[in-house]
Amino acid sequence: MVAISEMPSFPAYGDDDKKAFEAVYAGGMSETCAGLEDWITKGCGNEIYICEEKGALYNWQTNKEMPNLDNHNCFFSDFLKTDEGKAAYEEMKNLVSPSGVTIQQCLKTGFDNPGHPMIKTVGLVAGSEDSFITFKALFDPVTSARHNGYDCAKALHTSDMDASKLSTSFQTKLDAKDLDGGYVLTTRCRTGRSISGYKLPPAISFTERRKLEAVIVKGLQSMTGELKGSYLPLKGSKSYGALDICHDPKYVNGMTTEEEDCLRNQVNLFQEPDSTLLLSSGCGRHWPDPRGIFANEDRNFFVWVNEEDQMRIVSMQKGAAITEIFTRFSNATAAVQTTLEAEGCGFMQNPHLGWILTCPSNLGTGLRAGTMMKVPLMSSRPDFKSTLATMKLQARGTGGVDSASTGGTWDISNADRLGFSEVELCNIFIEGATFVILAEKALEKFDGEATATDFPMEIEIAGEKYTTYLTALKAHLEALPKRAC
Repeated sequence: MVAISEMPSFPAYGDDDKKAFEAVYAGGMSETCAGLEDWITKGCGNEIYICEEKGALYNWQTNKEMPNLDNHNCFFSDFLKTDEGKAAYEEMKNLVSPSGVTIQQCLKTGFDNPGHPMIKTVGLVAGSEDSFITFKALFDPVTSARHNGYDCAKALHTSDMDASKLSTSFQTKLDAKDLDGGYVLTTRCRTGRSISGYKLPPAISFTERRKLEAVIVKGLQSMTGELKGSYLPLKGSKSYGALDICHDPKYVNGMTTEEEDCLRNQVNLFQEPDSTLLLSSGCGRHWPDPRGIFANEDRNFFVWVNEEDQMRIVSMQKGAAITEIFTRFSNATAAVQTTLEAEGCGFMQNPHLGWILTCPSNLGTGLRAGTMMKVPLMSSRPDFKSTLATMKLQARGTGGVDSASTGGTWDISNADRLGFSEVELCNIFIEGATFVILAEKALEKFDGEATATDFPMEIEIAGEKYTTYLTALKAHLEALPKRAC
């Protein structure tokens, strides 16, 4: 077994890095990827993702020019179509960040993917912490557009994880049966964290990613109390068994298929990179090495390692015990930071952009507080998603952003990340989810169609009582917190 300090480092996409990868995975591919479709496996080796079938043809190593973006509809393309954007690209196209990242690496996923049928994507990822500095002329306006005009240069992002400031609307406005399977199935708080000194997933090398996994896992395995748990490498990953931090020999080649299926069926484990957005970004390279999940003994706290972000920290459980979930979430993020700092590592953080993560959409808190909620009547309304958007919420299907709802069940969460604190975002979620459930209950009693413009609904907002849906919605929107900008 190898100590972390003895592991070599090579630049990503270079010959030495390729040799290091192929020395572990003969033929340049893990056997785990053998059953995947060809368009996916093209992004799971060591090379740049080039796939004619999916239109992923941009090669940033050989082409520095910007392709035609007339058919693109993304936040990055909106900016690059402007005179200011075109000039900014010309200034940056030959630059290399101090860590060795180019603007073309950051833009490949956007160049390859003109748009998305379900959401307006950013189309831009960071390959390193310094990407946000070297390519500021692109990242700032795109981030501002994605976060509704947030001033990346002047605004200061604040963090607040004090659970005592959480709204009590779940407990005071809803019945216990509403929150325990009646309407709310599961609730979770999730965020991401990145470690300074390591590149982000789109630009990290095989050897550096292994070092990163080792540092993260060593810290996680030192946690105690309700956070104590085990690290489970993905099936086929050979990195864990090669390190001196391996606690369980049975995982030298990762989890079993059954263990992975169990975690995924409970929506606790990420999938292989089956999206061209991820594959073009470089986040699928060297799959599944060295990736995995840390799970505590109660299976209500998880850390995803080396997926789209270096770390995804999740606190979840059945029902809607949001204070308990958020408190565990707050304690967990602090504990992870403390354990990693003991290893000499700190988190990437910026006073204006908050916690630094791969996609600009997750800058700030990186927080997604959400619930899997069954509201078939409300979600049958044609304005369901647009109404949620005005409430600073978003709805995803039962299988994630690309999926549809099953039986009126939706994953409803806060839409914003940047310019609000964690507590503010969680309260936006709590108040919004409470409103949606009360509206669903009102529609169950309503004699008319669920799609009616207005209907009777009783709710108290900011000390005032309302008796109709439209008046209540207006009051709810007016009571929403304002973002720092």
